Amino acid sequence: MNIYVLLKKTFDTEEKITVTNGQIEEDGAEFIINPYDEYAVEEAIKQRDEHGGEVTVVTVGDGDSEKQLRTALAMGADKAVLINTEDDLEEGDQFTTAKILEAYFDEKDVDLILAGNVAIDEASGQVGPRLAERLGIPFVTTITSLKIDGETVNIDKDVEGDVEKVETSLPLLVTCQQGLNDPRYPSLPGIMKAKKKPLEELEIDDLDLDEDELETKTKTIDIYLPPEKEAGRVLEGELDDQVKELVSLLKTEAKVL
Repeated sequence: MNIYVLLKKTFDTEEKITVTNGQIEEDGAEFIINPYDEYAVEEAIKQRDEHGGEVTVVTVGDGDSEKQLRTALAMGADKAVLINTEDDLEEGDQFTTAKILEAYFDEKDVDLILAGNVAIDEASGQVGPRLAERLGIPFVTTITSLKIDGETVNIDKDVEGDVEKVETSLPLLVTCQQGLNDPRYPSLPGIMKAKKKPLEELEIDDLDLDEDELETKTKTIDIYLPPEKEAGRVLEGELDDQVKELVSLLKTEAKVL
């Protein structure tokens, strides 16, 4: 099987993020594989081990994205591709990414493409479905189980606390949700092997794309951190007095009554 994983470099939200003048300060920030993409990498490796073939991880980003690709290789992926837009595009959006990936996958023999359900930085969940639509292949989002038998694929899809059973066929694109698997940590032997695995770097010109074709369809107006949470208030006194005070606060301060 020819299995591909769409990978994105994102900020580590467990670390401090600083926003200045509507822009995230990248100096000193920590970057990781988008956590939902880790489920996609793990599932790709499992499907390859069961059905044969190879796993290729693909990202659209800058030169620093090589670190996240090497991590995926250390997890067990076979090859990596970095489509470096650093020198060609000032900005991009989901349309731009899907258009670039469409050009990359043109004339490639694809059986299965996996991606994260959303990226934790923008959380649009658009790139996977947009790409599948452009490639003319079926797609299923937020999957929590994937069983392949020949050309037939049976999927459990998370639908807000319930499960939808889907049967479809290859080639196929899926986006992966928490609960699909438990992503492995790169082992020391895996890290050493990753250094020797192939990592191909491409640019926009290599895909026969013009910058005019990649003009963004959306614009980010502002970026800001959520307000800090205020300390809670403890009501004291008799229960009846607490209830009266709570109702008063909900009306006058919270304004939810």
